[in-house]
Amino acid sequence: MNSPNLSILVLYYSRHGSTRTMAELLAQGIESVAGCDALLRTVPAISTVTEATEPEIPTQGAPYVELQDLTDCAGLAFGSPTRFGNMASPLKYFWDGTSAQWLGGALAGKPACVFTSTGSLHGGQESTLLTMMMPLLHHGMMILGLPYTHPELMTTSSGGTPYGASHWSGLNGKHPISDDSRTLTIALGRRLAETAQKMRSR
Repeated sequence: MNSPNLSILVLYYSRHGSTRTMAELLAQGIESVAGCDALLRTVPAISTVTEATEPEIPTQGAPYVELQDLTDCAGLAFGSPTRFGNMASPLKYFWDGTSAQWLGGALAGKPACVFTSTGSLHGGQESTLLTMMMPLLHHGMMILGLPYTHPELMTTSSGGTPYGASHWSGLNGKHPISDDSRTLTIALGRRLAETAQKMRSR
């Protein structure tokens, strides 16, 4: 009897489309591994204006994540634009509501990786990636980075770190993703899926 495909959750937030593009590349890398499916999900925007609301179903892009997705996934790719060297507040708001999953160990022992997009080249790519790991570590996840066996880490001039995939999108998000960043982002998705596969076979 064949085992069902592993579901790898790609959870992201994107305002101008760059982080969404990276999420799609992560998904491409995940699905290049036989037996793995990528599940793209996002979160609604939040506002300091209490009357502001978001539609129940996004007008474009991936559906909103549900807490059950954390329980069901075999691994997680987590992506955010930078906000002053940290993740965007809608993602922090989401993680702040996962106490029940933390108490139940829904993510404990599962592999995870992080990715980000910045408006400026030195706008906090690495600090964002590192701080994005914090809730994942508290949930007991095993964090994957990118090893220097990928030569693009030594040649890239637009993004890509050993902590995770990154992209310099420019002030208005108009810079296309570079060849190096594209290669590294796909490779990170593939590494996540391969690790999830190895863990299932144990």
